[in-house]
Amino acid sequence: MTESPFSRLDPEAILSCIERATGLRLLNVCRPHASYINRVYEVQDEDGNFLVAKFYRPGRWSLEALEDEDKFVADCAAQELPVISPLELAGGSSLSSFEGIYFSVYPRCGGRLVDEYSVEQWLELGRLLGRLHAVGALHQAPGRNRLHPEQTSRSQIDYLLANDLIPAQLSSEFVDSTNELLELITPLFEGLDFIRLHGDCHSSNLIYRPGESFFIIDFDDMVVGPPVQDLWMLLPNYLEESRSELALLLEGYEMFNSFDRSTLALIEPLRAMRFIHYITWCAKQFVEDGSTRINDDFGSYAYWQQEIADLKDQVVLIRKSL
Repeated sequence: MTESPFSRLDPEAILSCIERATGLRLLNVCRPHASYINRVYEVQDEDGNFLVAKFYRPGRWSLEALEDEDKFVADCAAQELPVISPLELAGGSSLSSFEGIYFSVYPRCGGRLVDEYSVEQWLELGRLLGRLHAVGALHQAPGRNRLHPEQTSRSQIDYLLANDLIPAQLSSEFVDSTNELLELITPLFEGLDFIRLHGDCHSSNLIYRPGESFFIIDFDDMVVGPPVQDLWMLLPNYLEESRSELALLLEGYEMFNSFDRSTLALIEPLRAMRFIHYITWCAKQFVEDGSTRINDDFGSYAYWQQEIADLKDQVVLIRKSL
């Protein structure tokens, strides 16, 4: 089995490097939090304050990309958006490193997830995203992925093929299906405004604090792309079954920002791109760690049959919607 890129992280190393980076003295508290890609730990300083340290998976993002993430969060905080900003560490940066593993440290911010949003909460989320995208449009993020079929999705497909993860009997079917998808949806992305986005804006990345607004957390998958990406992932179902929720989101959004409603046609193409993104997300962990905790069936013949069938169904749905 391939050695984990985090094999050097043990509690002593974690506490020591956080102490050096923050200048704080820590207690012997080092609780791991669930995280599929990175490693996240809760620690406590001698004054009783809890902190959360995120160690980024080596090789996943460049230093420039990580700096783009922190810059976006800092820009949001400067405009009083409800985000959780990393602490300034030794040297004046929000990033430090331990044996080649970059990490950031955050104040712990409690809250709860909301399973089903009320009308007012849908409006509130729309206002939050409208403000977020107004900030996102202020600057570029050159180190971040561009959410475009011939860039993001094409590179993910190439990764899957290059690592021989698809059974030989299904490889040509996968190639044909993804080529058909990209040929169909790529023209829809031409001439659009691309801005900094959260990129992974689903309900698990929004925490509710009674008496306060929603906090938007975990900008790890930040991308540059069309604003509709941050809206569709919040919808409870496919577009036709989520019209009322979408109307509320847009009503709140347009109080603070304009929205190009023609880009709603990108929702199902973006969902198909998300399928490919998710497969690749599982694959990279499988390749790097030798195993995956995300899907026990990953890599099997049945797994790839189902993924290819889902992509084909999505192509049919997109064709019907165009």
